Amino acid sequence: MAAPESSPSLKVFNTLTQRKESLDPLRPGEVRLYVCGPTVYSYVHLGNARTFTAFDVVVRYLRYRGYRVTYVRNLTDVDDRIIQAAQASHEEPRLLADRFVQAFDEDVRALGLLEPDVAPRVTDNMPEILALVQKLLDAGAAYASDGDVFFAVSAWPGYAKLSHRNVEELRAGEGGVAGERKRDSLDFALWKAEKPGEPAWDAPWGRGRPGWHIECSAMAVKFLGQPFDIHGGGLDLIFPHHDNEIAQSEASAKAPLAKVWMHTGFLEMENAKMSKSLGNVVRLRDALARVDAEALRLFFLSSHYRNPLVFSEAALTEAERRLEYFYETLQRVDERLALREVQMAATLGDSGRFLRAFERSMDDDFNAAEGQAALHALFTEMNLLLDRPPVTDRDRVACTLAELRAEVRPFGQVLGIFQQSPARWLEWRRDRLVERRGLDRARIEALIAERAAARKARDWARADALRDALATLGVELRDSAAGTAWKVRDEP
Repeated sequence: MAAPESSPSLKVFNTLTQRKESLDPLRPGEVRLYVCGPTVYSYVHLGNARTFTAFDVVVRYLRYRGYRVTYVRNLTDVDDRIIQAAQASHEEPRLLADRFVQAFDEDVRALGLLEPDVAPRVTDNMPEILALVQKLLDAGAAYASDGDVFFAVSAWPGYAKLSHRNVEELRAGEGGVAGERKRDSLDFALWKAEKPGEPAWDAPWGRGRPGWHIECSAMAVKFLGQPFDIHGGGLDLIFPHHDNEIAQSEASAKAPLAKVWMHTGFLEMENAKMSKSLGNVVRLRDALARVDAEALRLFFLSSHYRNPLVFSEAALTEAERRLEYFYETLQRVDERLALREVQMAATLGDSGRFLRAFERSMDDDFNAAEGQAALHALFTEMNLLLDRPPVTDRDRVACTLAELRAEVRPFGQVLGIFQQSPARWLEWRRDRLVERRGLDRARIEALIAERAAARKARDWARADALRDALATLGVELRDSAAGTAWKVRDEP
C-alpha cells in the first residue's frame, strides 16, 4: 500500500486540545511517535502492559495504512526509585537496572509487542540531557541552586496547558512555599546534585544526575526532532511529567514538542488503578503464566484505550475462550478448504465488508474495542457458511470461505493475534487444560480410540455411551472427515 499524503478519515483524540483531530503528519506519509517507557526498578505490571499494547496496535495500524512509522520507547535506567530499590536489594543501581531492562524485554516480547525502532536508555544519552539543561539555563528558563538545577515555572506562561490546570491552584496545593533551594513551589528538578552512593555524572554546574522529566525531552528530540507527531503514555503521566516535558521543551526550542498527545486509561483493580506504589499490581509475567498472550491482548483491547479497564480473572478467562472460538473456527475452515481444491466461483455477498468496518473503527481514534465487533461478525459469517450454507453450490461456499479466511490476516496483523497455526494453538490450549484439571490423558485417548472402534463396528449405542463418559470428564468431541478432534472445557 502506498504511503498516504494525509489521512483526513483517521481521527485521533488529542489530550492537548481535548478533541478528535484528523491525522495530518508533519512530514507527508511519515508518523514519528514517542511513548514513555518503563522505569526499570521492578517487573512490568499489567497496567504498564496495557499502555504499551495500546501503542503497539497504534503502530501496527499506522503501518498497515501505509505510513512510515518511527517508534521510540525509552527506558529510564537512573531514577530515585531505582536507587531506592538497589539500596533495598544491596546491589548497584546500574546492575539492578540492567536486570530489569532484560526482564522487561523478555516480558513484552512474550506479549507479542513489536520492537520499537529506538529504545534509548537515559544513561546512554547524557550529552543530550546536559546540552538541554544548559540551553534552558542560557535562556533564563532554569537556575542552578547548590548543585541542583530547577526549571523556573514562572518563566513559562503556558505551564500545565496539557492537564488544563490552574497554576495558582496548583501552587496553593503545593503549600505556596518555595523550598530552601527552589524559588517557586512548582519549580521542578532538571538536575539533582550528587549524593553519597548514588550514580553521578560531571556537569558544568556540578556532578549529579538528571531529573525524571528532562530525559524524555532530550531523547525524543534527539531521535524524532522537534516538533514530532505523537507523544503517548498513560493517563497518570499527564501531570506533572508531560506538562513538565512541554514546558522545558518549548522554553528551549520555542516550538511545540509534539503535535498530538495520546493517553491510555487506567487498568483498575478493586476500584483503584493498578500501580506499584499502591502495591496492588499483577506482574505481566505472572499473568502470562496463567493466560495466553494473545488472549491477554484481546483483554487489553476489549475497551477503548482511553477508557478505564477493570482487571479480573473472569475477564482473562473469557478472553481466552473467545480466542479459542476464533482458532476453532479457523481450524474448521482450513479443514474444509483442504478437502478439495477451491474453484473460482462467484462469492456469496461482499466479503470485504468486515475489514472495511474494522478500518472505520480504527480510523476513529484507534477504536480496537469496536473493531473487535467486526472481527466477531466475520467469524460468525464463516461459521454460518460451515454449518448452514445458504446455497448448495459447494464451489461458491468454498470460494467465499477462502476469501473470508484471507480477511482474517489483516485483523491479526493489526491486533497482534492469530500468529500461530490453529492446530498448534488448540493443542497447546488442550494440553494446558488437561494439566490444569488434573485429567488422565492416557485414559481420555483410550476412550476416544474405543469409541472410534465402536463407530467403525456401527455399535452406535456403545459409541454414544463413550461420548457421554468423556463428557463427564469435561472432554468434548468433534467428528469431521479429518477424524475426531477433542478438547477440554475450561470449567467442569
